[in-house]
Order: sequence, then structure tokens, then C-alpha cells
Amino acid sequence: MAMGQHCAVLQIVGYQNSGKTTLMEKLIAKASEEGSRVATIKHHGHGGAPETVYRKDSQRHERAGAVIAGVEGAGTLCLNIQQASWQLEELVELYQLFHPDMILVEGYKKADYPKVVLIRDQEDVTSLQKLTNIIYVLYWQDVDLSTFTCPTFPIREEALYMELLLKKVRN
Repeated sequence: MAMGQHCAVLQIVGYQNSGKTTLMEKLIAKASEEGSRVATIKHHGHGGAPETVYRKDSQRHERAGAVIAGVEGAGTLCLNIQQASWQLEELVELYQLFHPDMILVEGYKKADYPKVVLIRDQEDVTSLQKLTNIIYVLYWQDVDLSTFTCPTFPIREEALYMELLLKKVRN
């Protein structure tokens, strides 16, 4: 990717246990197999800060007051950046510095990036139809999806939608 050029962002949203992480894993694996550099952002929607891996010296830096602490080895960089809160747009901008081919986002329902909505039941339809920029809906069971104007697919029939999702995020 050329300097200053931004890559596509695709969100995967739905309620807990709707299959978001599984779909993310499949999209990441398929895009990576095809040679794409995939970056991901996951919203930790369970309250509190996500657990961090113990990193000895860099963790000592954090305890001493560093707002950004990193450790690098063998081409792997682990960063811990602390600030009061993060907006998804800020994270996307940060990720762009690393020149991925695509950014896949799990969660952040209210953000306005193109999104795939996962529907478990009719109750989800009512709640999730209010979201913006929905490009596809994947559903678990027979539900009334007539309020959605975008393409809809049964989640178990990956052959119908997997390539469409990747094509959308590549373009």
C-alpha cells in the first residue's frame, strides 16, 4: 500500500454468541492465505480493561508512568498505550501507519464503517436494524429480515457470502 493511502475497514457486529469471532477468524485466515496483510481491532465489550500479557520490563515502564510502552523481538512488537478512552476512528488511523491491506473490526456497533450484522433471532432484528452502513446480514434461524434492504445470507452457508465479503473489503 502506498504511503498516505488508506485501506478498507469492515466491521463485524452482533450480540454476544452470535458468531462474530468465528467469522473474523475465517475472514482473517482466508484473506491471509490469499496474501493480504490483515489488521484487526476487537472491542472489549465486557467492561474494564482487557487482560494484558505479562511483559516484564515494559510493564515496569508502564507502572513507572509511561503512557506508551512497547517491547519488540524477532519482528514482533507488543504495544500497550494508555489514555482515558479510544474512539474507533483513532485506532483505525493508528493501524493505517502499519500499511495493512484491510482492517477487520469486531464490535463497535455504533461506528459508521461498512458492517456485516449477525442476527441470532427476531429480537436481534429489532435492535440491530437501527445500525448504519449495513452491507450484509448473516442470520442463524428463520427470522423476518424484510426491514433490511441489503443482501442477507444464512450464516452456515459460507460459500454464498465469504468471497463477497472479502471482495467488498478488498475494493
